[in-house]
Amino acid sequence: MPKLPHSFKQTLSRAFCLSATAFCLSASSNAWALFADDDARKAILDLRKSLATTQMDLQNQIEKLKSENAELRGKVENLEKQGEDINTSQKTYYQDLDTRLGNFEPRTATIEGVSGTVQPGEKKAYDDALKAFQTGSLKKADEGFSAFATRYPKSPYLPLALFWSGNSKYANKDYAGAIAQLQSLIKRYPTHPRIPSAMLTLGNAQLESGNKVAAKKTFAEIISKYPDTEAAKDAQQLNAAIK
Repeated sequence: MPKLPHSFKQTLSRAFCLSATAFCLSASSNAWALFADDDARKAILDLRKSLATTQMDLQNQIEKLKSENAELRGKVENLEKQGEDINTSQKTYYQDLDTRLGNFEPRTATIEGVSGTVQPGEKKAYDDALKAFQTGSLKKADEGFSAFATRYPKSPYLPLALFWSGNSKYANKDYAGAIAQLQSLIKRYPTHPRIPSAMLTLGNAQLESGNKVAAKKTFAEIISKYPDTEAAKDAQQLNAAIK
């Protein structure tokens, strides 16, 4: 085999070195690129993991705050309920105390516009008679109201006692007694708010006792003096029905 010239050998050697160098650089570049991609990918995964952890922590904190807020709301509602219960209890206590004191000592009261001193036991006597009337024990009611009027002649409950006594007598068909009682009420307390109703019962008692003239006069007076009351409407119908 013939020997190559020295210059050719040098040229060939240089070409080989350049080729090897290029290969090495190319391989190094590819390895760096792969290394860089792995780092970026890892960084992205780490970031995602960190964000997921942070989001989870925030969600847990939100749920905890919601739970604490609900618990506080429950405590506030419970305190409000306790406050209402205390107010109701205090109100009941003072009402009960006032009632008990009223049973042992006189007190000033205004009943349907009539002021006066209520004696111990007075309110109970009135309430007992009224309860008897409401349950249909008319004779017992009349006796109770009559006894009340005798025992407490200056009571602020007296106009009501006379009013219910008159109605009890009327319901018991004691028309003469009802007329006398209601006329006494109307004369003594002409401005009392029960007067229109008292006059209506009076007119009915007069009508039932056969005194149509007196009944028509009473009904006409109700219509004239108290035109805007329910008693006036009833009186107008009753008056029109009288033959």
